[in-house]
Amino acid sequence: MGGTWEALTDATRRTIVEHLAREELTAGEVAALFDAARPGISRHLRVLREAGVVESQAVGQRRVYRLVPGAVDEVEQWCRDVRSFWGQRLDALDTEITRGARARRQEQG
Repeated sequence: MGGTWEALTDATRRTIVEHLAREELTAGEVAALFDAARPGISRHLRVLREAGVVESQAVGQRRVYRLVPGAVDEVEQWCRDVRSFWGQRLDALDTEITRGARARRQEQG
């Protein structure tokens, strides 16, 4: 997951991926989404391409970018694993809190 994860650590690249998840865009259309200089956006697109997150295709004079199907599956799986890990622990904590509250009521009661 290293390359994908590292590519997505940058907020601009995550925003690019969000847009490409909705539709294919040319490099110019991607650049128009930001106030940044076009060479900077080109570097972000290159990082995403090298990480295998996006792919590009020459269409005439333009480059069209699209999200690679399954490119973020590893990140999604990691999020599910973390959510499951903490969900189990929070459920256990909730059980212990409920038991403690019940025990206090019985002692007072």
